[in-house]
Amino acid sequence: MIKEDNIMITLLIKLALGALAGYAATYLMDGKKKAIWVYLVLGIVGAFVGHFIAGLIGLSARGIAGFLVSVAGSCLVIWFANKFLK
Repeated sequence: MIKEDNIMITLLIKLALGALAGYAATYLMDGKKKAIWVYLVLGIVGAFVGHFIAGLIGLSARGIAGFLVSVAGSCLVIWFANKFLK
């Protein structure tokens, strides 16, 4: 039971950091065109995308580096959304 609680807390922390990365990426991408909640959701998706891509190239980012990977992934997803989902 304790291990399941740790997994849930870790997931909640990753979701919160993904939303924060999306918020930061909004300002990096100069994106004030959509509602802020859209960028928070895109940031959460982008955080997972960023870590997936980092894993594909053999990087394991933790701490500040993990947050920077999340912001980079969020920027990528926000760019994609702005470019192709008008």
